[in-house]
Amino acid sequence: MNETVKNILKRQTIRAYKPEQITDEELEILSQAAVKAPSGRNGQPCHLRFIQNHDYLEGLNKDFKDVVGWDTPAYTRWDVNPVYQTAPTLAIIFAENESYMDSGIMCENIVIAAESLGLGTCIIASIGALFNDEKSLKWKRLFDIPENYKFQIAIAIGYPDEKPEQKPRFDDRVKVIR
Repeated sequence: MNETVKNILKRQTIRAYKPEQITDEELEILSQAAVKAPSGRNGQPCHLRFIQNHDYLEGLNKDFKDVVGWDTPAYTRWDVNPVYQTAPTLAIIFAENESYMDSGIMCENIVIAAESLGLGTCIIASIGALFNDEKSLKWKRLFDIPENYKFQIAIAIGYPDEKPEQKPRFDDRVKVIR
């Protein structure tokens, strides 16, 4: 089995990270993997921001919780983890329109590349609630994202500080029709 397939099959969601920041070389590889993602008609609609500033991550978490409620289980481990899952890097993808397919492909490129580098990832949709609120404008301005761009998906990235068991998959959901 080749390395790409191995990385796809062993990737799993990580929700606990070591505090060390990923290296600039790793960040560059993830950036290149993202840029190389195919998009419909090569429109390349997605804009990606890697947030590594801890104060910004904490600010995003505070504003997110202000929007969804501090005691609302809007995401897994909401009661112990911030929305960015303690990762030192958070990738956020925006697009001018609802380019969910293109952003999903970019996201998958990032998480598979991260797996190949020994990094853990957690794909996060719940933080989108923040970007549907008026509080989003300050963050879009800070991250140099046009106001009309829409949140697509986010990815927590860092060195794993856990090794969860693989969750079962439903193989019966795939059928070959000949």
